[in-house]
Amino acid sequence: MIKRILLSIVLLLILAYLVVAITAFNRKPAGRVCRDVELVIKDTVYAGFITKKEVAAMLEKKGISPIGKNLDRIRTKTLEQVLSKHPLIDEVECYKTPSGKLCIEVTQRIPILRIMSANGENYYLDNKGTVMPPDAKCVAHLAIVTGNVEKSFAMRDLYKFGVFLQKNSFWDAQIEQIHVLPGRNIELVPRVGDHIIYLGRLDDFERKLKRVKTFYEKGLNKVGWNKYSRISVEFGNQIICTKRE
Repeated sequence: MIKRILLSIVLLLILAYLVVAITAFNRKPAGRVCRDVELVIKDTVYAGFITKKEVAAMLEKKGISPIGKNLDRIRTKTLEQVLSKHPLIDEVECYKTPSGKLCIEVTQRIPILRIMSANGENYYLDNKGTVMPPDAKCVAHLAIVTGNVEKSFAMRDLYKFGVFLQKNSFWDAQIEQIHVLPGRNIELVPRVGDHIIYLGRLDDFERKLKRVKTFYEKGLNKVGWNKYSRISVEFGNQIICTKRE
């Protein structure tokens, strides 16, 4: 009987200790001040487009820099709204840490094509098919789109082609320029080989480029990469090559 009473007392003391410890651990000290801002770039492959210095300068310019301010008075939603206006930020989440830091997690807008249209329009196209300003600091290698580029055509059709290039390491490295002819026919300027790839319309472009790659491997590797000036895959199941004069 005495053992049971002692055991109950011990268990009650342990329970009381745990309650006090948990309460003390979760209690936020009054007057905590933001000591630092931690920037987390989720898509680390493209890290470098947005820097901690740029984020800090943007918040400072708006008069809402959190450094040195009471954490309880920092409105993370306000910070998110301001930072989401950055031309290279797609999504942003701000939260406070127990150590007194403000953490900013950023998902960047990833440019996939640079548009330099004959009508004077100059902009980037991102991986969601939306337009980015030409002054955005983009350091990635991108194919340049020239010629008769209507913005609606770029955002709908060329966007899909850009996503394909982004995901296909071979063609992303090979295609240097995309030229849009009248009628929305497409010419591609490769980095390797002194020739033009003529796709015609963008319909079924993946199958067309698959034929070109096969021709590269089985044809140009044997006869030389500069033998032809033009390689056309406009029509299904055939490749028409124009010899260099």
